[in-house]
Amino acid sequence: MPRTDYDVVIAGGGMVGASLALSLYGHSKGDLRVLVVEGFPLPPVAESGVPAYRPSFDARSTALSFGSQQIYQTLGVWPLLQEHLSTIAKVHVSDRGHFGSVLMTAESQGWEALGYVVENMWLGNVLLNHLRQHSNIEFLSPAKVSAIHVGDGYATLSLQEGESQRDITTQLVAVADGAESGLRNQLGIAATVADYHQLAVIANVATEQPHKGYAYERFTERGPLALLPLVDDGSGQSRSALVWTFPEAMADEVMAWSDEAFLAELQRNFGYRLGRLQKVGQRASFPLQLMQAEEQVRRQVVVMGNAAHSLHPVAGQGFNLALRDADSLSRLLAKAHSERRALGDLNLLQRYLASQEVDQRLTTAFSDQLTGIFSNRQPVLSVVRNLGLLLLDVTPAAKSRFVARAAGIMPGSSAESL
Repeated sequence: MPRTDYDVVIAGGGMVGASLALSLYGHSKGDLRVLVVEGFPLPPVAESGVPAYRPSFDARSTALSFGSQQIYQTLGVWPLLQEHLSTIAKVHVSDRGHFGSVLMTAESQGWEALGYVVENMWLGNVLLNHLRQHSNIEFLSPAKVSAIHVGDGYATLSLQEGESQRDITTQLVAVADGAESGLRNQLGIAATVADYHQLAVIANVATEQPHKGYAYERFTERGPLALLPLVDDGSGQSRSALVWTFPEAMADEVMAWSDEAFLAELQRNFGYRLGRLQKVGQRASFPLQLMQAEEQVRRQVVVMGNAAHSLHPVAGQGFNLALRDADSLSRLLAKAHSERRALGDLNLLQRYLASQEVDQRLTTAFSDQLTGIFSNRQPVLSVVRNLGLLLLDVTPAAKSRFVARAAGIMPGSSAESL
């Protein structure tokens, strides 16, 4: 096995890349040489050594499943992370204009929470803070991997830092540079794309009444919407994170609505479960697709995160699936390293993929089918759908399995017994 500069190089230092680096460190007990390459500049180190939390009404956020909490707890990240996140105690699923609904609670599962919602900036700062504490994890930023050349037992990467360029070698490169991955395309790895012909609008919404840990999934005639609980902003205002889907033909119209018109339409579709909707923050939109890389592993290469699979955001499954992938890969690589096995060996990487195949397939199908079922407004299907919601609500075993799937708990996992 040739000597390389690094054991693993992670191309992309976002939330998935940073989590993968921490997971590699944790499961190998610091024995792996890891480099993270990120194109954006690093935020400065806080004098206190603890990342600063600066609440913003317009902050973007991520829903963490109960399974993701367990992973971050194992990595030692959770105690700091939980200082500024909101707990999802209950999830209410409903279909506007119809009788069916389901209420899912953490209490009924015997869990502390169904999930959590954290601002992306806080999550990123916490992960980076932990990375900086580990000397054998290097974080190179701003920089990028401009090319990958696979050799016999190693890969050579071209690193670009400003005007300078140099080559490094690694046993394994993890491509985690996002859904529009330039490195994935450069490697000739094709992606299968299913266009939902929908637009996602995201924003934060201030509400008259506190959310009390409720998350809402509501299906409207235009598309599904989700309201997730957030920590109060700096002024003590209760707020929730909105993801609302529309037909792509409405893209220009929706983004042209005034804040008042947007809130009025949202109030009409969501109702008064949180009282009057008082304020909407800066809105952003993006087209929705289900994207899956046709190859996730090659000799010396593994594709991770949104570069591997990008899901519909309403079900909140994408990042949590990527985190489970990272945890599974890290455990396998740490064990292989302790046995002095080559980390880029194709058979080893195929074992990782096989271990995650069921989770990836079920999670992708769960997200895709949930979106398809509740985006279809045909009258007959609406009746069947709402009967299904009613049946789910009165069938504890079925509801428990549904909640476990949404929370990222695979059947037979140890977390099921928590």
